[in-house]
Amino acid sequence: MKIVHVASEMFPYVKTGGLADVVGSLARALARKNHEVTVFLPGYRSVLEHPEVEPLLRRTRRLRIEMGDMFMTGDVRVFSPAPNLTVHLICREEFFDRKAPYGNGERDYEDNHHRFIFFCKAVVEVMRLTNLDADVVHGHDWQTGLLPLLLRATEQRHRVNLAMHTVHTIHNLAFQGLFPMKSFYRTNLPTELMGIDGVEYYGQASMMKAGILFADRITTVSPQYAEEIQTSDYGCGLDGVVQLRADDLLGILNGIDTDTWNPATDALLPGNFSAADLGGRKLCRSELLKKAGFDPRFSGPVFGMVCRLTEQKGVQLLLANRAFFERENVRLIVLGSGDGLLEEGMQELADALPDKVYFRKVLDEKFSHLVEAGSDFFVMPSLFEPCGLNQMYSQAYGAVPIVTRVGGLIDTVTDIDDEPADGTGILIEPTAAGLAGGLERALDLRMDRAAYDAVQQRGMGRDFSWEKAAEVYDAFYEELGA
Repeated sequence: MKIVHVASEMFPYVKTGGLADVVGSLARALARKNHEVTVFLPGYRSVLEHPEVEPLLRRTRRLRIEMGDMFMTGDVRVFSPAPNLTVHLICREEFFDRKAPYGNGERDYEDNHHRFIFFCKAVVEVMRLTNLDADVVHGHDWQTGLLPLLLRATEQRHRVNLAMHTVHTIHNLAFQGLFPMKSFYRTNLPTELMGIDGVEYYGQASMMKAGILFADRITTVSPQYAEEIQTSDYGCGLDGVVQLRADDLLGILNGIDTDTWNPATDALLPGNFSAADLGGRKLCRSELLKKAGFDPRFSGPVFGMVCRLTEQKGVQLLLANRAFFERENVRLIVLGSGDGLLEEGMQELADALPDKVYFRKVLDEKFSHLVEAGSDFFVMPSLFEPCGLNQMYSQAYGAVPIVTRVGGLIDTVTDIDDEPADGTGILIEPTAAGLAGGLERALDLRMDRAAYDAVQQRGMGRDFSWEKAAEVYDAFYEELGA
């Protein structure tokens, strides 16, 4: 089967969040199943200069892309990181030679709509010029929402068949690619698509809405999230649009890359371990405490948190529980960056409680692995969570997750009170009081060492691998008739 994935991120080449992990892991898993997999990415400078990319990179062709009433040029560069897997980079320095994919940290780039209209158009043009003839073209999030429309428009214009089926995956409905309607002319699509039955959304153009309405099938990243986005509470204003496509919507749970996230083989850890032999985990715990400036011999509960510092991730709920960390003999280690006010709040808490709280405001892949491997509990109080990966990492690494009853967290964590014989973590309501109760339950669990060990063992025994998830995608693609 020829499968094309189109995305704005792919681990290990460029990553701002879970999207990159999903695209990188799923593409490789499908390639291992002997599918012919092609991935299209923007040619960010960081990708072009990545040490795993630069030696393999070759330029294949020059592109001339129609953008409204003008043409823009770009280059295509290609590399093959694994058997059956080819990555095409769409390059144009004006759009992609920047420090970050979407913005400068304070705000999004003002020309993001032009950047990703160009990207989607270039993907379609490469497919046409190379006669790629895909069985499935699978776009991810708003950055690729125009793909189904652009594919079909190009097929009609040039009388070719570029893709048998199109799929659009919603990774996070909160990010919708909303832009001024006047920018729609850059697409060169029919003007009737500018209406309410097309891309229009309250006077703006929505790329996410385009993907939802015009892809053959829609997926999300967990079964629970597929249900939630059809409601006004979690639909982010597009719940009505999602409901229109409910029969074509499927929630497929993400997996984790067990080549990268496996405590038995993880080269980023000071000691490896497994459910059968936790000796290396003790070393990881000591090293984590040491790097955070704490006594490595500390024997009390260690709480870890790794996330983007945003309201979605519930960081404000953690800050609201300051009294717990002032009162209890525990340690809290937080890694993350994002919203300036939340960064200030975390830093103030760490400065006020230097003997209990450590905060690192630098994205650090190695340290994030150590937090998972050395913490007793992993705190993830998200207000909403389409799937989430850290709660799966934490279980694989022996840290008991404390998570909210939302989205993929419900699908991947079993509450120890709801199901005592099968519980793998602590589920809470997404409120400050809910987190307060979860932290107290964690202390109680840690006091009963046998009970804690049993929960830890059950979590480490769960199979969250992408090989399992890829089987579901295999069946899904077959159902499409590919």
